[in-house]
Amino acid sequence: MSESLSHINDSKAEGKHIDDVLISSDIEKKDSFVGAETNPNVDDYISKFLEMSEDARADDQKEKQMTLKEGIKTFPKAMAWSVILSTALIMEGYDTCLLASFYAFDGFKRQFGDYYPDLGEYQIPAKWQTGLSNSYMCGQLIGLWLASVFADRIGYRKTLMPALIMCVGLIFIQFFAPTREVLLVSYVLLGINWGSYQTITVTYASEIAPASLRVYLTTYVNLCWVFGQLISAGVIKGISTMTDKYSYRIAYGIQWVWPIPILIGVYLAPESPYFLVRKGRIQEAKHSLYRLLTANSYLPDKNVVVESMVTKIQLIVKEEDAVGEGSTFKDCFTGPNLRRTRIAALTWLFQNITGATLMGYSTYFYEQAGLATSNAFTFSIIQYCLGIIGTIASWTLSQKLGRFSIYFGGMCVMIVLLLITGGLGCASSAGAGWGAGSMLLVYTFVYDSSVGPMCYCIIPEMPSAKLRQKTVMLSRMVYNISGIVVNVLTNYMLNPSAWGWGAKTGFFWAGFAICAATWAWFELPETKGRTFAELDKLFEQKIPARKFKYTIPKTFDAGEMMEKLGEHGIKNIVNEREHREYADDESL
Repeated sequence: MSESLSHINDSKAEGKHIDDVLISSDIEKKDSFVGAETNPNVDDYISKFLEMSEDARADDQKEKQMTLKEGIKTFPKAMAWSVILSTALIMEGYDTCLLASFYAFDGFKRQFGDYYPDLGEYQIPAKWQTGLSNSYMCGQLIGLWLASVFADRIGYRKTLMPALIMCVGLIFIQFFAPTREVLLVSYVLLGINWGSYQTITVTYASEIAPASLRVYLTTYVNLCWVFGQLISAGVIKGISTMTDKYSYRIAYGIQWVWPIPILIGVYLAPESPYFLVRKGRIQEAKHSLYRLLTANSYLPDKNVVVESMVTKIQLIVKEEDAVGEGSTFKDCFTGPNLRRTRIAALTWLFQNITGATLMGYSTYFYEQAGLATSNAFTFSIIQYCLGIIGTIASWTLSQKLGRFSIYFGGMCVMIVLLLITGGLGCASSAGAGWGAGSMLLVYTFVYDSSVGPMCYCIIPEMPSAKLRQKTVMLSRMVYNISGIVVNVLTNYMLNPSAWGWGAKTGFFWAGFAICAATWAWFELPETKGRTFAELDKLFEQKIPARKFKYTIPKTFDAGEMMEKLGEHGIKNIVNEREHREYADDESL
């Protein structure tokens, strides 16, 4: 305990030194703000505002310097709540992978496919593969928009809970679908649900975690995707030897396991303090932070830290208000926000158009590459196990390397693997088919240890606090729209009744991977170890992407904020704090 208190005192002393350097400029700004007229009332407000800015700056520095061990001991409950919400993505990873795997499943092909005499087997026609694969993508576009609107109005929890409840009923439509037309409708409706999961979970994770934990909690979303895919592959392998016409329904029925437990967890979870502060519900934000924090040797008193954290979030939001930043979709494309939106959108776009689709179609890909059906399913299971190992490996890499380094380095390796896969597709021997399958396994490990998980960390770090939900939604829309095009192309590339490219599709996606690596070098900034306040300043100052890593911004400068906020804005912030303190006293 004495060591911890000494550490805290040292941090305060360091913070005090920084504050002393800044106070002189702050006082000068105060003098120009007040003018020649002496107004004790205004002086009192400014004095209190200076104290608030010092608290916010000290908390920002403490977050920046927080170690992984300290973060785990201080935010274990935040980690648990984030994991519970993100687990909803297992359902999407499971069902979307299930559909792609069903294209190689005899029972499903007999129920929803057509017989091709020249092939001597049933196949889902390419146009129906395209329609089914794109149906949930189209539904997700609707779900993304609805989730962003409702999440900004009623919060993350209250948006996610109705979606989970409706999911239970929608699975019935999927389970009993007699025709492929009804099956398509079920995927559209379920896609609306999945769209809400995609943005809410990753945004929630980024807003309740400190910088030291953010990469782990956001990239856990990718792990949930892979978990869902692995479970799907295991279920398909288990039912692949069944001869019953409706054996595929077993795989659909397993989905009922997830919604209710997750719903209970979401109901019990605290709301994001950023959302509550944006809505002016300061007292609820404090209560939420109390539930997220855990007292320990690094944090002997939660009260002081909670107060500083609320003040910091409040100043971030108020400063955004002061510079005229609204919270509409139009604001995502104005000023510095245009750059932030563009980076987030392209980061997710390039995740989708650089060969990742081959992993979702892996079983079908392996079959078309020349492997037997049983071997194809086995390869798929191995693939998703490697995906899990890869995501965990990305956590180890994150301790040494930054977001950009992992994303860019992974993309470069993926280029090589895709070119090799395409070259093996030009050969006609059985060994080439095994080689292409092996390359896809290596590709999966590289993808899930770099580009795949890093997207979920990079994207929520790009937007401002007020526009985070909308920017993440727009970025995911770009991902889903590109996914529709990718699904169309992939179905025709792999389907033997259409183009039948097989493993040669690696050449096609390698071209886009080269474009992605080039773009990342020039525009994707390094955000490792940056607080949200620091990122706001770096974008506001238009720092070039490759200089983000080495630039130290000045956050919570009281003088600068006073100029932006004006007398009325300062009084509002101080009054909110005093009302908060009064409410705390009343609750004792």
